[in-house]
Amino acid sequence: MKEFAALDRFILEKVSETKLPGLSIVAVRDGKLVYGRGFGLRDIVGGKPATPETLYCIGSVTKSFTCIALMQLQEKGLLSVEDEIGRHIPFDMRVKGEPVRIWHLMSHSSGVPALASAEAILRHTMKSADTWLPLVNGDDIYTFMDEAEQWAHCKPGERWFYLNEGYKLLGEIIEKVSGEKYTDYVKKHIFTPLGMSRSFFSREDVDCDHDVATPYIITRDGERLPSTYPYGILSSEGGLISSATDMAKYISMYLNEGSCSSGSIVTKESLTEMMKPRVKTPYNPWVSRHARYYGFGLGSTQDSWGNIEVNHGGSVTTATAQLAFIPEKRVGVIALANATGYPLSYIADYALAVLMGNDPEQLPVIRFERSLAEVEGVYETYKGTMKCKVMRRGSLLSLEIGDRYREVSVPLIPIDWLGDVKHFEALVGDMKQTMEVYSDGGKQYLIYERYKMKKVGKI
Repeated sequence: MKEFAALDRFILEKVSETKLPGLSIVAVRDGKLVYGRGFGLRDIVGGKPATPETLYCIGSVTKSFTCIALMQLQEKGLLSVEDEIGRHIPFDMRVKGEPVRIWHLMSHSSGVPALASAEAILRHTMKSADTWLPLVNGDDIYTFMDEAEQWAHCKPGERWFYLNEGYKLLGEIIEKVSGEKYTDYVKKHIFTPLGMSRSFFSREDVDCDHDVATPYIITRDGERLPSTYPYGILSSEGGLISSATDMAKYISMYLNEGSCSSGSIVTKESLTEMMKPRVKTPYNPWVSRHARYYGFGLGSTQDSWGNIEVNHGGSVTTATAQLAFIPEKRVGVIALANATGYPLSYIADYALAVLMGNDPEQLPVIRFERSLAEVEGVYETYKGTMKCKVMRRGSLLSLEIGDRYREVSVPLIPIDWLGDVKHFEALVGDMKQTMEVYSDGGKQYLIYERYKMKKVGKI
């Protein structure tokens, strides 16, 4: 479709740059699927292409399903999100003398910083670490967290600390209150009414499916190693495996204020409570300058055109996901990949801009990336007497100067990256030195310390 041609080019560019094996994306407008595509391969060895129907682990996007379940139980009068968690499970938490309530865990504001159990589990699953931490059931998580109160940093409700373990406890609460296994509850009360027939938690269900992405580890050398999903260990905090087309039905439910073809699965009021910004996160983009907040299993921020975007990412390292939608504009997108590579949040924002008829290249993060890409390259002084490289290192550039015996790497902090002359601060020891990049006569130059250098090639 011509409307999405720019999005197609952008995704192909980023998948190629970061060596993502495969990616699937679906976009929704007014509750209808208007775009769906697969890029690359869901399985490299078999040469099987990714499709909009390909299954991936969606990681922490699962948390919004957990919160939907809790809001449903609250609507039925079986619990209140204001309840102390010890009222429903044999695990009472008091942090700095105050009780931890269900909503504190839903909003990651218990006061307890991450205990990194999920990180340990995932690294062991990928065979990148030796730590073995099998937290399979409630008793395991209660034992693991028995001293978590001593790890607390502040009182509940005061500060955001992402706590996967808290969502494990929420899964236990759902089971105790509903009398059903967490996975059975979600299937019966969310998947089935939404028609999400290809959304699973177990290996047995996934292995019976015909279109499943092989999860991959991308090494620092760009090698893609087949891996596995953390079956049976992650659940209410990040264990769901689904497809972009199934997730489109989930997005449409939000855009339709809780309604779907089979009725209503949750009230508009409950969804409003979930999306309400409750605690500010530490992710404050210095490029877009819009703060990010967290509600119940969903984050929110203001986009470049003044709209409130609701979103959540997910990663089990061997698979990544990004859910994003703008309720007021009734548009949404889900992007899934079978490795970690280019941030799917940027792809989702690009897609949302296209859906709303805005120029996605004006997104601050895209302008920032394009600006850094212009500066990257090989530079040399007068008559090639000395050379240097300006290279991308994570989110910043680095000036690399060296010879056969030594190498100096200088981080470059962007100060003004949109003007005709781009200014950076080079950090050298206890000194800050200015670096300028500009164009003259069709050539690009940089000024650093005593040197003027001309760009002579790409990295």
